[in-house]
Amino acid sequence: MKLAETFAGKRALVTGHTGFKGSWLSLWLSEMGAEVYGFALPPEYARSHFELLDLEGRIRHIEGDIRDSAQLAAAFDRARPEFVFHLAAQALVRRSYEDPKRTFDTNLGGSVNLLEEVRRASDMEALVYITSDKCYLNKEWTWGYRENDELGGHDPYSASKAAAEIAFTAYAHSYFAGSPVAIGSARAGNVIGGGDWAEDRIVPDCVRALEKNRPIVLRNPEATRPWQHVLDPLHGYLNLAASLSAGRVVSGDAWNFGPEISRGPSVLEVAETAVTHWGSGAVEVDRPADAPFEHRLLQLAIDKAKLELGWRPRWNTERTIKATIEWYRRTGSGENAYDVSTGQIDAFMAEAS
Repeated sequence: MKLAETFAGKRALVTGHTGFKGSWLSLWLSEMGAEVYGFALPPEYARSHFELLDLEGRIRHIEGDIRDSAQLAAAFDRARPEFVFHLAAQALVRRSYEDPKRTFDTNLGGSVNLLEEVRRASDMEALVYITSDKCYLNKEWTWGYRENDELGGHDPYSASKAAAEIAFTAYAHSYFAGSPVAIGSARAGNVIGGGDWAEDRIVPDCVRALEKNRPIVLRNPEATRPWQHVLDPLHGYLNLAASLSAGRVVSGDAWNFGPEISRGPSVLEVAETAVTHWGSGAVEVDRPADAPFEHRLLQLAIDKAKLELGWRPRWNTERTIKATIEWYRRTGSGENAYDVSTGQIDAFMAEAS
Protein backbone atom coordinates (compact mmCIF):
# COMPACT_ATOMS: atom_id res chain seq x y z
CA MET A 1 0.00 0.00 0.00
CA LYS A 2 1.43 3.40 -0.99
CA LEU A 3 0.59 5.44 2.07
CA ALA A 4 1.47 8.79 0.52
CA GLU A 5 -1.32 8.27 -2.03
CA THR A 6 -3.80 7.96 0.84
CA PHE A 7 -2.71 10.98 2.89
CA ALA A 8 -1.33 13.51 0.39
CA GLY A 9 -3.58 16.57 0.38
CA LYS A 10 -5.78 15.19 3.18
CA ARG A 11 -6.57 17.00 6.45
CA ALA A 12 -5.34 14.97 9.41
CA LEU A 13 -5.81 15.81 13.08
CA VAL A 14 -3.36 14.30 15.58
CA THR A 15 -4.20 14.65 19.27
CA GLY A 16 -1.16 14.54 21.50
CA HIS A 17 1.12 15.82 18.73
CA THR A 18 3.52 17.50 21.19
CA GLY A 19 4.29 14.11 22.75
CA PHE A 20 6.85 11.55 21.66
CA LYS A 21 4.72 9.33 19.40
CA GLY A 22 2.48 12.17 18.28
CA SER A 23 5.39 14.29 17.06
CA TRP A 24 6.83 11.43 15.01
CA LEU A 25 3.40 10.70 13.50
CA SER A 26 2.75 14.37 12.71
CA LEU A 27 6.14 14.65 11.03
CA TRP A 28 5.52 11.51 8.97
CA LEU A 29 2.08 12.67 7.83
CA SER A 30 3.46 16.09 6.93
CA GLU A 31 6.27 14.51 4.92
CA MET A 32 3.65 12.54 2.96
CA GLY A 33 1.89 15.76 2.03
CA ALA A 34 -0.99 15.76 4.51
CA GLU A 35 -2.33 19.00 5.92
CA VAL A 36 -1.64 18.22 9.58
CA TYR A 37 -3.39 19.78 12.55
CA GLY A 38 -2.23 19.00 16.06
CA PHE A 39 -4.17 19.38 19.30
CA ALA A 40 -2.32 18.95 22.59
CA LEU A 41 -0.94 20.53 25.72
CA PRO A 42 2.42 22.30 25.39
CA PRO A 43 5.39 19.91 25.32
CA GLU A 44 6.25 18.76 28.82
CA TYR A 45 9.96 18.09 28.53
CA ALA A 46 13.01 20.13 27.62
CA ARG A 47 14.49 19.13 24.25
CA SER A 48 11.15 17.66 23.22
CA HIS A 49 11.03 16.06 19.79
CA PHE A 50 8.24 18.49 18.91
CA GLU A 51 10.41 21.53 19.62
CA LEU A 52 13.60 20.12 18.11
CA LEU A 53 11.72 19.50 14.87
CA ASP A 54 10.25 23.03 14.89
CA LEU A 55 7.00 21.17 14.34
CA GLU A 56 4.96 24.23 15.28
CA GLY A 57 6.25 25.87 12.09
CA ARG A 58 5.61 22.80 9.93
CA ILE A 59 2.01 21.94 10.88
CA ARG A 60 -1.04 23.76 12.26
CA HIS A 61 -0.42 23.69 15.98
CA ILE A 62 -3.37 24.07 18.37
CA GLU A 63 -2.76 24.07 22.12
CA GLY A 64 -5.56 22.63 24.21
CA ASP A 65 -6.55 20.06 26.80
CA ILE A 66 -8.34 16.90 25.66
CA ARG A 67 -10.33 17.06 28.91
CA ASP A 68 -11.91 20.36 27.76
CA SER A 69 -14.70 19.48 25.34
CA ALA A 70 -15.13 23.08 24.15
CA GLN A 71 -11.44 23.41 23.23
CA LEU A 72 -11.54 20.11 21.38
CA ALA A 73 -14.73 21.08 19.53
CA ALA A 74 -13.06 24.31 18.37
CA ALA A 75 -10.07 22.33 17.09
CA PHE A 76 -12.35 20.02 15.10
CA ASP A 77 -14.22 23.01 13.67
CA ARG A 78 -10.94 24.55 12.55
CA ALA A 79 -9.38 21.37 11.14
CA ARG A 80 -12.45 19.70 9.60
CA PRO A 81 -10.35 16.52 9.61
CA GLU A 82 -10.66 13.67 7.18
CA PHE A 83 -8.39 11.48 9.31
CA VAL A 84 -8.04 11.57 13.10
CA PHE A 85 -5.30 9.89 15.10
CA HIS A 86 -6.03 10.02 18.82
CA LEU A 87 -2.85 9.77 20.90
CA ALA A 88 -3.42 12.37 23.65
CA ALA A 89 -3.03 10.62 27.01
CA GLN A 90 -1.49 10.52 30.46
CA ALA A 91 0.93 7.79 29.44
CA LEU A 92 2.98 6.95 32.55
CA VAL A 93 2.16 4.09 34.91
CA ARG A 94 4.02 5.53 37.90
CA ARG A 95 2.38 8.93 37.45
CA SER A 96 -1.02 7.24 37.40
CA TYR A 97 -0.38 6.06 40.96
CA GLU A 98 0.41 9.63 41.99
CA ASP A 99 -2.58 11.22 40.22
CA PRO A 100 -5.22 8.63 39.36
CA LYS A 101 -8.01 11.14 38.83
CA ARG A 102 -6.11 13.07 36.18
CA THR A 103 -5.21 9.76 34.54
CA PHE A 104 -8.86 8.68 34.27
CA ASP A 105 -10.05 12.17 33.34
CA THR A 106 -7.53 12.28 30.48
CA ASN A 107 -7.49 8.70 29.24
CA LEU A 108 -11.19 7.96 29.63
CA GLY A 109 -12.91 11.34 29.80
CA GLY A 110 -10.72 12.88 27.11
CA SER A 111 -11.26 9.89 24.85
CA VAL A 112 -15.03 10.18 25.25
CA ASN A 113 -14.76 13.86 24.31
CA LEU A 114 -12.86 12.78 21.20
CA LEU A 115 -15.47 10.17 20.27
CA GLU A 116 -18.20 12.79 20.64
CA GLU A 117 -16.42 15.09 18.18
CA VAL A 118 -15.89 12.28 15.69
CA ARG A 119 -19.58 11.44 16.02
CA ARG A 120 -20.58 14.94 14.90
CA ALA A 121 -17.83 15.43 12.29
CA SER A 122 -19.09 15.73 8.72
CA ASP A 123 -15.96 15.28 6.59
CA MET A 124 -14.27 12.36 8.28
CA GLU A 125 -13.10 9.16 6.64
CA ALA A 126 -11.36 7.30 9.46
CA LEU A 127 -10.40 7.42 13.13
CA VAL A 128 -7.47 5.52 14.63
CA TYR A 129 -8.01 5.51 18.39
CA ILE A 130 -4.74 4.60 20.12
CA THR A 131 -4.78 3.07 23.60
CA SER A 132 -2.13 0.66 24.93
CA ASP A 133 -1.14 -2.97 25.27
CA LYS A 134 -1.75 -2.44 28.99
CA CYS A 135 -5.51 -2.40 28.35
CA TYR A 136 -5.38 -6.21 28.66
CA LEU A 137 -5.84 -7.81 32.05
CA ASN A 138 -2.26 -8.97 32.57
CA LYS A 139 -2.11 -12.59 33.68
CA GLU A 140 1.67 -12.92 33.17
CA TRP A 141 1.08 -15.30 30.26
CA THR A 142 4.03 -16.41 28.15
CA TRP A 143 1.97 -16.06 24.96
CA GLY A 144 0.60 -12.93 23.37
CA TYR A 145 -2.73 -11.29 24.14
CA ARG A 146 -5.22 -11.30 21.29
CA GLU A 147 -7.67 -8.53 20.49
CA ASN A 148 -10.57 -10.51 21.99
CA ASP A 149 -8.83 -11.26 25.30
CA GLU A 150 -10.08 -9.86 28.61
CA LEU A 151 -9.54 -6.17 29.32
CA GLY A 152 -8.65 -4.77 32.73
CA GLY A 153 -5.92 -3.28 34.86
CA HIS A 154 -4.47 -3.48 38.35
CA ASP A 155 -2.99 0.03 38.23
CA PRO A 156 -4.81 3.29 37.36
CA TYR A 157 -3.07 3.68 34.00
CA SER A 158 -3.91 0.19 32.76
CA ALA A 159 -7.47 0.44 34.06
CA SER A 160 -7.94 3.81 32.35
CA LYS A 161 -6.82 2.35 29.04
CA ALA A 162 -9.12 -0.65 29.44
CA ALA A 163 -11.97 1.76 30.21
CA ALA A 164 -11.13 3.78 27.09
CA GLU A 165 -11.36 0.59 25.02
CA ILE A 166 -14.75 -0.25 26.54
CA ALA A 167 -15.96 3.26 25.67
CA PHE A 168 -14.70 2.81 22.10
CA THR A 169 -16.62 -0.45 21.71
CA ALA A 170 -19.80 1.14 23.08
CA TYR A 171 -19.55 4.02 20.60
CA ALA A 172 -18.69 1.66 17.75
CA HIS A 173 -21.86 -0.36 18.31
CA SER A 174 -24.13 2.53 19.27
CA TYR A 175 -23.15 5.23 16.78
CA PHE A 176 -20.77 4.00 14.06
CA ALA A 177 -22.45 0.84 12.78
CA GLY A 178 -23.24 1.74 9.18
CA SER A 179 -21.61 5.16 9.55
CA PRO A 180 -19.53 6.57 6.67
CA VAL A 181 -16.80 7.17 9.27
CA ALA A 182 -14.73 4.03 9.81
CA ILE A 183 -13.07 3.61 13.20
CA GLY A 184 -10.48 1.29 14.71
CA SER A 185 -8.66 1.06 18.01
CA ALA A 186 -4.93 0.38 18.09
CA ARG A 187 -3.02 -1.26 20.92
CA ALA A 188 0.75 -1.08 20.93
CA GLY A 189 3.45 -1.92 23.42
CA ASN A 190 6.42 -0.05 24.78
CA VAL A 191 7.92 2.06 22.02
CA ILE A 192 11.37 3.59 21.96
CA GLY A 193 13.06 6.01 19.62
CA GLY A 194 14.74 9.36 19.44
CA GLY A 195 13.18 12.35 21.16
CA ASP A 196 11.55 10.66 24.15
CA TRP A 197 12.45 12.38 27.43
CA ALA A 198 9.70 11.06 29.73
CA GLU A 199 10.63 10.10 33.26
CA ASP A 200 10.63 6.46 34.34
CA ARG A 201 11.14 5.16 30.81
CA ILE A 202 14.12 2.97 30.14
CA VAL A 203 15.70 4.68 27.12
CA PRO A 204 15.34 8.30 28.31
CA ASP A 205 16.69 7.24 31.70
CA CYS A 206 19.64 5.54 29.97
CA VAL A 207 20.41 8.56 27.80
CA ARG A 208 20.22 11.03 30.70
CA ALA A 209 22.68 8.90 32.66
CA LEU A 210 25.01 8.35 29.70
CA GLU A 211 25.10 12.06 28.86
CA LYS A 212 26.26 12.81 32.41
CA ASN A 213 28.70 9.88 32.55
CA ARG A 214 26.70 8.36 35.38
CA PRO A 215 25.70 4.70 35.81
CA ILE A 216 22.29 3.65 34.50
CA VAL A 217 20.30 2.62 37.59
CA LEU A 218 17.59 -0.02 37.09
CA ARG A 219 14.79 -0.81 39.54
CA ASN A 220 13.27 -3.82 37.77
CA PRO A 221 16.00 -5.35 35.58
CA GLU A 222 14.25 -8.68 34.86
CA ALA A 223 11.07 -7.11 33.44
CA THR A 224 10.45 -7.73 29.75
CA ARG A 225 8.32 -5.65 27.44
CA PRO A 226 7.41 -5.81 23.73
CA TRP A 227 9.82 -3.01 22.84
CA GLN A 228 9.68 -1.75 19.29
CA HIS A 229 10.87 1.32 17.43
CA VAL A 230 8.27 4.08 17.38
CA LEU A 231 8.09 3.91 13.58
CA ASP A 232 6.83 0.32 13.63
CA PRO A 233 3.48 0.92 15.39
CA LEU A 234 3.07 4.28 13.63
CA HIS A 235 3.41 2.42 10.34
CA GLY A 236 0.64 0.16 11.63
CA TYR A 237 -1.60 3.11 12.52
CA LEU A 238 -1.11 4.63 9.07
CA ASN A 239 -1.89 1.33 7.37
CA LEU A 240 -4.96 0.89 9.55
CA ALA A 241 -6.24 4.39 8.71
CA ALA A 242 -5.72 3.79 4.99
CA SER A 243 -7.46 0.41 5.13
CA LEU A 244 -10.39 1.79 7.12
CA SER A 245 -10.80 4.67 4.68
CA ALA A 246 -10.79 2.31 1.70
CA GLY A 247 -13.22 -0.13 3.31
CA ARG A 248 -10.70 -2.96 3.27
CA VAL A 249 -11.25 -3.87 6.94
CA VAL A 250 -14.22 -3.93 9.29
CA SER A 251 -14.96 -0.72 11.19
CA GLY A 252 -15.13 -0.89 14.96
CA ASP A 253 -12.45 -3.53 15.51
CA ALA A 254 -9.36 -3.51 17.72
CA TRP A 255 -5.84 -4.09 16.38
CA ASN A 256 -2.57 -5.10 18.04
CA PHE A 257 0.77 -3.72 16.84
CA GLY A 258 3.89 -5.14 18.38
CA PRO A 259 7.07 -7.10 17.71
CA GLU A 260 7.09 -10.76 16.83
CA ILE A 261 6.38 -13.05 19.78
CA SER A 262 9.62 -13.98 21.48
CA ARG A 263 11.19 -13.96 24.89
CA GLY A 264 11.93 -10.29 24.38
CA PRO A 265 14.81 -8.39 25.93
CA SER A 266 14.82 -7.59 29.63
CA VAL A 267 15.28 -4.07 30.97
CA LEU A 268 18.84 -5.05 31.83
CA GLU A 269 19.54 -6.22 28.28
CA VAL A 270 18.12 -3.01 26.80
CA ALA A 271 20.33 -0.92 29.07
CA GLU A 272 23.42 -2.96 28.29
CA THR A 273 22.76 -2.72 24.54
CA ALA A 274 22.31 1.05 24.87
CA VAL A 275 25.71 1.26 26.59
CA THR A 276 27.27 -0.76 23.76
CA HIS A 277 25.94 1.58 21.05
CA TRP A 278 26.75 4.69 23.09
CA GLY A 279 30.31 3.49 23.42
CA SER A 280 30.67 3.93 27.19
CA GLY A 281 28.73 3.69 30.44
CA ALA A 282 27.78 1.28 33.20
CA VAL A 283 24.63 -0.35 34.59
CA GLU A 284 23.64 -0.76 38.24
CA VAL A 285 20.59 -2.26 39.97
CA ASP A 286 18.74 -0.56 42.85
CA ARG A 287 15.41 -2.07 43.86
CA PRO A 288 13.52 0.47 46.02
CA ALA A 289 11.46 -1.18 48.73
CA ASP A 290 8.48 1.14 48.18
CA ALA A 291 8.35 0.88 44.37
CA PRO A 292 4.79 0.55 43.00
CA PHE A 293 3.73 -2.74 41.46
CA GLU A 294 4.79 -3.36 37.85
CA HIS A 295 4.08 -6.42 35.72
CA ARG A 296 7.13 -8.28 34.50
CA LEU A 297 5.80 -9.90 31.31
CA LEU A 298 3.56 -8.65 28.51
CA GLN A 299 3.37 -9.54 24.81
CA LEU A 300 0.85 -9.02 22.01
CA ALA A 301 -0.36 -11.40 19.32
CA ILE A 302 -0.13 -9.55 16.01
CA ASP A 303 -1.57 -12.18 13.64
CA LYS A 304 -4.64 -10.10 12.80
CA ALA A 305 -2.67 -7.04 11.65
CA LYS A 306 -0.31 -9.24 9.64
CA LEU A 307 -3.10 -11.16 7.91
CA GLU A 308 -5.67 -8.41 7.34
CA LEU A 309 -3.53 -5.27 6.97
CA GLY A 310 -0.42 -6.83 5.46
CA TRP A 311 1.55 -5.08 8.21
CA ARG A 312 4.46 -6.60 10.07
CA PRO A 313 7.18 -5.22 12.34
CA ARG A 314 10.31 -4.24 10.42
CA TRP A 315 13.06 -3.43 12.91
CA ASN A 316 14.22 -6.04 15.42
CA THR A 317 15.42 -5.17 18.91
CA GLU A 318 19.05 -4.69 17.93
CA ARG A 319 18.14 -2.43 14.99
CA THR A 320 15.67 -0.54 17.16
CA ILE A 321 18.13 0.24 19.95
CA LYS A 322 20.89 1.10 17.48
CA ALA A 323 18.65 3.59 15.62
CA THR A 324 17.43 5.09 18.89
CA ILE A 325 20.87 5.65 20.42
CA GLU A 326 22.12 6.93 17.07
CA TRP A 327 19.37 9.58 17.09
CA TYR A 328 20.37 10.83 20.56
CA ARG A 329 24.09 10.80 19.75
CA ARG A 330 23.72 12.63 16.43
CA THR A 331 21.32 15.30 17.68
CA GLY A 332 23.35 15.66 20.88
CA SER A 333 26.39 16.36 18.71
CA GLY A 334 24.60 19.20 16.95
CA GLU A 335 22.97 17.54 13.94
CA ASN A 336 19.56 18.87 12.97
CA ALA A 337 16.79 16.76 14.56
CA TYR A 338 14.51 17.22 11.56
CA ASP A 339 17.17 15.84 9.21
CA VAL A 340 17.99 12.92 11.51
CA SER A 341 14.29 12.07 12.05
CA THR A 342 13.25 12.28 8.40
CA GLY A 343 16.33 10.27 7.50
CA GLN A 344 15.21 7.51 9.85
CA ILE A 345 11.69 7.58 8.40
CA ASP A 346 13.15 7.27 4.90
CA ALA A 347 15.39 4.38 6.00
CA PHE A 348 12.47 2.63 7.66
CA MET A 349 10.23 2.98 4.61
CA ALA A 350 12.98 1.74 2.30
CA GLU A 351 13.16 -1.39 4.42
CA ALA A 352 9.38 -1.64 4.68
CA SER A 353 8.76 -1.54 0.93
